[in-house]
Amino acid sequence: MRIGFGVDVHQLKEGIPLMIGGKEIPGPHGAVGHSDADALLHAICDAMLGALSLRDIGYHFSDTDPKYKGIDSKILLKEVYKLICEKNYRLVNLDSTVILERPKLNPHIPEMQEIIAGILEVEVDQVSIKATTHEKVDSFGESKAIKAYCVCLLEAHS
Repeated sequence: MRIGFGVDVHQLKEGIPLMIGGKEIPGPHGAVGHSDADALLHAICDAMLGALSLRDIGYHFSDTDPKYKGIDSKILLKEVYKLICEKNYRLVNLDSTVILERPKLNPHIPEMQEIIAGILEVEVDQVSIKATTHEKVDSFGESKAIKAYCVCLLEAHS
């Protein structure tokens, strides 16, 4: 068994789409990044990579490489999952938290769980997603940024 932890932060800006958990979330702003800036999927990638000491998402998908400009983070998660499978591991479960003042994410969580579970070839109940705010404190509470945390448990399989 191996445990991994991931965190990702992106600045928010009006006029661009907000992608979280592989789903576009309607709202007043989106996350800024080299890819589609899906903080949740990036945190999941880092947690799984970290569990097997495979460095981080930036090491595998550099933000200076033009081929990743605007890339759908579901593609990045699929590539990370391939690396995990090549090392003969599988996901036992993951637990994540997204910090975002607005829009509210709870109505979207079941669909995000389905998307992620499909990519990682697990049951939906193996993918925990929670949402919280920063109670209007700091850049997250002022809707200037989004943050996601993830912890995952991987298991070697024969």
